Amino acid sequence: MSHIRLPATGSLIAFEAAARHLNFRLAAGELHLTPSAISQQIRVLEQQIGVALFARVRQRVLLTSAGERYLHEVRRILRDLREVTYQALASGDKEWLNLAVVPTFAVKWLIPRLPDFVARHPEVHLNIVSRSAPFDFAHEAFDAAIHYGEAVWPGAQLAHLMDEEMTPVCSRALQERLGIYAPADLLRVPLLQQFTRPSSWNDWFEHLAIVPANAFEGPRFDSFNMILEAVRAGMGAALLPRFMIDEAADQLVRISDVCLPSRRGYHLAWPTAKSELGSVRKFQAWLSAQASESGLD
Repeated sequence: MSHIRLPATGSLIAFEAAARHLNFRLAAGELHLTPSAISQQIRVLEQQIGVALFARVRQRVLLTSAGERYLHEVRRILRDLREVTYQALASGDKEWLNLAVVPTFAVKWLIPRLPDFVARHPEVHLNIVSRSAPFDFAHEAFDAAIHYGEAVWPGAQLAHLMDEEMTPVCSRALQERLGIYAPADLLRVPLLQQFTRPSSWNDWFEHLAIVPANAFEGPRFDSFNMILEAVRAGMGAALLPRFMIDEAADQLVRISDVCLPSRRGYHLAWPTAKSELGSVRKFQAWLSAQASESGLD
């Protein structure tokens, strides 16, 4: 079997810097090398993989299509190499938990509770990254993920944490100014919309047998964090998950106790191959207990 000579790490670092700056001189300055040294590294790399990574167009350096594809993978490789190196340097007797989390859930619910996990399990070192969509555990360096959606994740096991119960809220100032005290009052109020849940208001009104004319009108936002700030600013009413309402209870007014039923919820997912990993088992047990104690499970 023939052996492929893998590129040196220095060549990959030189390529990534040159591709980021699209300028060999700037890349050389960043890496404390000469421009000719960068050029040599790139030349050797191109010879090894057999494709041109850069093209000169009107005295400018541009990535070729092959260079763009290669850059994407090189950045992933360097990121993973950096991460495992940091872990090796810092690990000692620690266990590691690389966790992907839905951003809003992380900020509003998980992180305020994490000091308790750290106090209970000082041997577990946490690395937390925000991710909004499911991914393939086989191709990502995560041990677990907190997932919003239906209880489905191929190749993974899931533990249900809580349902997403959406409740209408507004600021106290807006309530007093517009007289918002009952569900029907919302028919004349700006309704703040969430891009990923475009039918939420319509579904909520239907649940109450109310026919709205404004269910799909109003400013649209791509995250609940933005909507929360818009509610605080008095821009309108919003349907927010209960865990966000509880976190900001002193600033928000519930317009109704009726929640929007949902088939979706929050789950902890982990690859089957890591079911016996100590850090995963400890985090799963702690997280389930926290969800139960919060009254949202």
